[in-house]
Amino acid sequence: MRRKPYSVVLFDEIEKAHPDVFNVLLQLLDDGRLTDSQGRTVDFRNVVVIMTSNIGSQTLLDGISSTGQLAPDARKDVLAELRRSFRPEFLNRVDDIVLFTPLSKEQLGSIVELQIGDLRKRLAERRLTLDVTPAAKEWLIERGYDPVYGARPLKRLVQKEVETRLARRLIANAIPDGSALSLDVRADDPVIEVR
Repeated sequence: MRRKPYSVVLFDEIEKAHPDVFNVLLQLLDDGRLTDSQGRTVDFRNVVVIMTSNIGSQTLLDGISSTGQLAPDARKDVLAELRRSFRPEFLNRVDDIVLFTPLSKEQLGSIVELQIGDLRKRLAERRLTLDVTPAAKEWLIERGYDPVYGARPLKRLVQKEVETRLARRLIANAIPDGSALSLDVRADDPVIEVR
């Protein structure tokens, strides 16, 4: 923080942190500074601290309607779980608590586009192009959709079913440089064709 005083610090899954971390956070959130073991003070007044937590995630999932809307009591129930899990003096120093609803299938479609876009950039280095049929995109969305785990299962699915299959064929020299590729689905299985 000394070299980059305007920073964002992320504590992912803060509920798993050691109790000593919470004691340090109390000082940071209260005073806007930390003092290390050598007595040096670090200024945190221009730092944005973000903490994620899975506490209340099941309550949140249970409180989502079929249209993706949060039930009125869901926020209250999640906040009650947070109060049971964290000390009041810690929660009192948190400026805001933001609840995130699970990703929708439409949002997953956008993530598929981003992942395929990244793959296309890597393939372009070998002058390869990749076309993805609507059926293949829908297959990835359906197989990769998990409201509990978000986009991670989708990412693993793209790696396993698309990237790994492509890599094996590229290593075997089964796809010549400059080829046009097509990703489709047949008999509920992704197929990569060289055109």
